[in-house]
Amino acid sequence: MARREAEAEIQKAQYKAELERLNAQEVVRQEVDKRKVEIAAEAEAERTRREARGTADAILLKYQAEAEGLRKVLACKAAGYQDLVASCNGDAKAAATLLMTEKIEQIVQLQVEAIRNIRIDKVTVWDGAGKDGTSTSAFLAGLIKSLPPLHEVAGLAGIRLPEYLGSLAEEEGESKVD
Repeated sequence: MARREAEAEIQKAQYKAELERLNAQEVVRQEVDKRKVEIAAEAEAERTRREARGTADAILLKYQAEAEGLRKVLACKAAGYQDLVASCNGDAKAAATLLMTEKIEQIVQLQVEAIRNIRIDKVTVWDGAGKDGTSTSAFLAGLIKSLPPLHEVAGLAGIRLPEYLGSLAEEEGESKVD
């Protein structure tokens, strides 16, 4: 009996040892799997960080290049304006007038665009004939007068146009171009 009990105890001990060995193997295997998952997650996080850092560096370099280009454009414009003022014997107002005269064509073009698509043959005026002629001609004259004269546009920009472009003359409280 003692021998049987000893064998039973030995088997129980062997069973427990085998159970612990299998348990240890399973724990070790799961620990290895866990470590693999951790390593993969860290690698993915590092990859994401590096991509984000690369994107941020690219954006920063793009903005730095744009700023440098803008700085060069402004420096060239400043040098050009300086040369223009120097060519006007240091008279900045004359230089500004020259710059404004370059824009006059665009201003006139915008005024033309404002009335370009008005179909004169389709205009109906519900008014009696005025002292200036027919109602339609009075309407057109009023429409054209509603556009700001070139000298007034230049005056709004603080520039007085040269004499060869005409001048404003006061007649009965209205401004007219000679």
